[in-house]
Amino acid sequence: MAADWIYGIHAVAALLERRPERIAALRVQEGRGDQRMQQLIAAAQGAGIAIEQVARSQLDEQLPGRHQGVAAQLKAGHDYQEGDIATLLARSAKPFVLVLDGITDPHNLGACLRSADAAGVDLVIAPRDKAAGLTPVVRKVACGAAEVVPFVQVTNLARTLRSLQDLGVWIVGTAGEADGLLYDQDLTGPVALVLGAEGSGMRRLTREYCDFLVKLPMAGSVSSLNVSVAAGICLFEVVRQRRVV
Repeated sequence: MAADWIYGIHAVAALLERRPERIAALRVQEGRGDQRMQQLIAAAQGAGIAIEQVARSQLDEQLPGRHQGVAAQLKAGHDYQEGDIATLLARSAKPFVLVLDGITDPHNLGACLRSADAAGVDLVIAPRDKAAGLTPVVRKVACGAAEVVPFVQVTNLARTLRSLQDLGVWIVGTAGEADGLLYDQDLTGPVALVLGAEGSGMRRLTREYCDFLVKLPMAGSVSSLNVSVAAGICLFEVVRQRRVV
């Protein structure tokens, strides 16, 4: 099934609640009469969405992961491009951006988008090459966040970071070898948090365009956190600081 479908109870329920106009049709497994599925069907009917009953084997063949008996077809929507970045940031007096430098695991990208939505991020930026895009797996893990948080893939991340700086956004990169701690960095103004790829971290050029490098204090024996966990911690430190100001 193409990338214009999302699947899974939570992902479809979140989309029905927040952006039902994005759904063209709902495909439901035959014989699923449990309460959660009935609630989804009732919500889709209330929104005037077409519902098709199909065999589980058909969903198994068409979907790459655990579909839980439901899939939603998305209407053709606006895919944000690099040229939209300035307009997206202009919506906020203090832009809040998450930059993901080469996250390849779709589960990590989906989790990062979910955290970004919860934290009120205005825009998520990632490179176009050697990085995960908005696949069905990403959309499922994101639980609806992929449909509401602007996500832009760019051809040249370093050039994009420079453009963000020209727009008055401070670039704060995360690196285990940084001298400063995240909690000591002023994150109350326009800010873009940059997290690197699983294992390798930020690329050299990305690092060079950061205005500041910070790290999380690590008290245990592990040297690093999963990137989606680190993203959640960093994003909500911005939220915490902005609530205090």
